[in-house]
Amino acid sequence: MLTQPKEKYRAFPVIALPDRQWPDRQLTKAPRWLSTDLRDGNQALAEPMDAERKLAFWDLLLACGFKEIEVAFPAASQTDFQFVRDLIEQRRIPEAVTIQVLTQAREALIARTFEALQGAPRAILHLYNATAPLFRERVFGQSQAEIVALACAGARQIRDGCDARPETHWTFEYSPETFCFTEPEFALTICEAVADIWQPCAARPMIVNLPATVEVNTPNVYADQIEYFCRHFSRRDAVCISVHPHNDRGTGTACAELALLAGADRVEGCLFGNGERTGNVDIVTLALNLYSQGIAPHLDFSDINKVTEVVTRCNQLPVHPRHPYAGELVFTAFSGSHQDAIRKGFALRQQRQETIWQMPYLTIDPADIGCSYEAVIRVNSQSGKSGAAWLLEQNHGLTLPRALMQDFSQRVQQETDLHGKEMTQRAIWRCFCLHYGVEQATLTLLEAESRSDVDMTRLEANLGINGGSRRLRGSGNGLLSAAVDALRRALGLELTIADYHEHTLGKRSDSRSVAYVCCLNSQGERAWGVSIDSDIARASLQALLNAATAFLPEENRRQAQPPAGDETSR
Repeated sequence: MLTQPKEKYRAFPVIALPDRQWPDRQLTKAPRWLSTDLRDGNQALAEPMDAERKLAFWDLLLACGFKEIEVAFPAASQTDFQFVRDLIEQRRIPEAVTIQVLTQAREALIARTFEALQGAPRAILHLYNATAPLFRERVFGQSQAEIVALACAGARQIRDGCDARPETHWTFEYSPETFCFTEPEFALTICEAVADIWQPCAARPMIVNLPATVEVNTPNVYADQIEYFCRHFSRRDAVCISVHPHNDRGTGTACAELALLAGADRVEGCLFGNGERTGNVDIVTLALNLYSQGIAPHLDFSDINKVTEVVTRCNQLPVHPRHPYAGELVFTAFSGSHQDAIRKGFALRQQRQETIWQMPYLTIDPADIGCSYEAVIRVNSQSGKSGAAWLLEQNHGLTLPRALMQDFSQRVQQETDLHGKEMTQRAIWRCFCLHYGVEQATLTLLEAESRSDVDMTRLEANLGINGGSRRLRGSGNGLLSAAVDALRRALGLELTIADYHEHTLGKRSDSRSVAYVCCLNSQGERAWGVSIDSDIARASLQALLNAATAFLPEENRRQAQPPAGDETSR
């Protein structure tokens, strides 16, 4: 790279618009959408779609609710020509949908385009030619007047061709290609000239498309260009202003949104931003950005995984894991602080029965676009106490006490540090069961009987231990204190109960319950035990036994084994 890039590159000029209005506006409705996946997106593929993939993509666009779809550049290839004919002849175009086709301002190409559209019920005929000085001077070697004459000749041919085919409801579209680095005054001049020929009206509508063919400036400059054009175009109320942003500077989405603020009515783009070079503006991102602000986009992405699957299969291009809304990881938190905030957000939302979505780190509810909550929090070495606890709550209904969350997070941290990989939900559950005795308990409560009077509870129980059984007797001011006394008498364990929690695992009367017990020994060491049972008394006793296991002599204690390697990491 050059140390002084200004010696080779020049900044493109801004536009003088000191009284610009767009910065103070707010988006309140969705634009008209045009999908150009089957034309612009298809032309950008190393292996353009065959008829089968094009039809699959077409069906997807219809399912998503697109009403305007650019289907081909029919004069570019026989494949594109035939696809247009198939849609028309096989009556695949729904009544509410209008197809669009593209043509350059060349006589033979326009004639071929009309052949492709013969018999179409409705069609948008999109004419374009490049207008920027870079192209006028270096590509075409033509003056402004010659460029205008070329556009006007194409416009007349299209007008006459449409007049000769009244069975089709026609919409005219003109693009001054390379608009974003065309002189603003010249862009107005050439569009006015084309509109003079087409005479837009309700019976013969016109779209003026103002593309950012190659991004050359910041999005605010593009917005200024759109606002300037909208203010000065003489037939503004008679035309639809459309934008077609590319993404060369990585700001295609911002360009489109600011262009809408500046007065544009319509957006042309592709699903997930496919297209030449860095691609077209991403309609999925734009639509769901609106959705996140409470604006109905009038496009249906309620099964975003299905959309992703069809698009990747047809384009033979992946969708990045971090792609907005659709990527595999976009609703996933690995960071401990993020996980804690999300867990608390969901708990408060449920507690308050909120309808308005207010969730840390999640701009929309994943469920709205067909994503489950399973992927919201995933656990690796970067995760804190909330990550594993969230997964246990979501998948097993456990609401861990805070101190137990901290204890378990340390055990999970040891596992993830050991393997260096993400822990699966299955591995987290197995780790929890092994460490807190939920499965394969060393001390097993076989049977128990208790009697209580005013100030004393007496407990008799049989324990399973090391393949045998042991009879316990104890007394105390409650069931658990009686069990602690029994363990002291039978096994010599000096314990106190430091923490106890319980809750049901469902709302039905026959739901199982879970008990969490934390014990301290005489040295102040701490251990937790957990048990799940349909009887809360049995669950409490077994949880105490599971906690007490940590203080048994080594020869009497079953060692908790870490999860097998193939269960630990994704």
